[in-house]
Amino acid sequence: MSSIINVVLPVFGLILAGYVCRRTGRLGETASAELNRFVVWLALPALLFKVTATSTWEQIWQPGFVASVCAGCVLVFVATVIYRMRQLRRLADASIDGLSAAYANTGFLGIPLCVLVFGDEGLLPAIIATLIVACLLFAVGIVLVEISLQEEKHPLRAVIKVSKSLAANPLLIAPLLGATWAASGWILAPAATQFLSLLGMAATPCALVSLGLFLAQKQEGRRDGTVGLVAAKLVLQPLVTGFFAFRVFELPALWANSALLLSALPTGTGPFMLASFYKREAALVSRVILLTTVGSLVTISASLYLLGL
Repeated sequence: MSSIINVVLPVFGLILAGYVCRRTGRLGETASAELNRFVVWLALPALLFKVTATSTWEQIWQPGFVASVCAGCVLVFVATVIYRMRQLRRLADASIDGLSAAYANTGFLGIPLCVLVFGDEGLLPAIIATLIVACLLFAVGIVLVEISLQEEKHPLRAVIKVSKSLAANPLLIAPLLGATWAASGWILAPAATQFLSLLGMAATPCALVSLGLFLAQKQEGRRDGTVGLVAAKLVLQPLVTGFFAFRVFELPALWANSALLLSALPTGTGPFMLASFYKREAALVSRVILLTTVGSLVTISASLYLLGL
């Protein structure tokens, strides 16, 4: 139990620090957005590049882990979209709800958590999961929203928009560049390694504080279906992912444990950003993010206990 407390409390303590600073006015309305930009454009890409640039293909290519994480994300996403559309929700809104139920916060919370639990070895599973969630799942969500909102039938436009969005995503570009660097056989210069290390070390605390700042913001609007989305994220997704990781593929301990722990994470900010960008109802997504973040105290602690960590 003490090990669980030592891992969980520092993570959520940083989130709470950001939340309190925003609520008390110590940090202003733009603090969350600006700190988020620093993490997304500098700190986290530096960390992702360094890890992949110094890794081998054998370390990165883990098909069983990829399949387990994808199964948890895709099945929950599809089930949620179908259920919400049967409730006469538009495809765009149902897709955003699906992301709310399946989009784990692997980048901002998963990476620092895996490092704390598994050490540096935990970075690779977290990075691979981040690519799956932030690129593959998010791209599917964008495509469905575009299809729903387009009055004219131009599927090529949706493909172009998705391609542009992914090509400009630093969380995708950084590890891909890092993997290319690793494949070249070149070695990072000491100065470059130090530069990337300094930026990368800022990713964890800044990402968690930024998340707390974001959660302190109020959103007005409808919130029906919140409980179902929270249950799908914190209960259904870990069950599905854990089943595939431990029973179907029987992954090595590090990868199986990482898959379960990453699936127990709360909803990330991606669905909220998508809802805001397309001017859909953002209050529901914001509520889900807040409740899953609080609820993940239980799911993450339970996962760590079951895994004996």
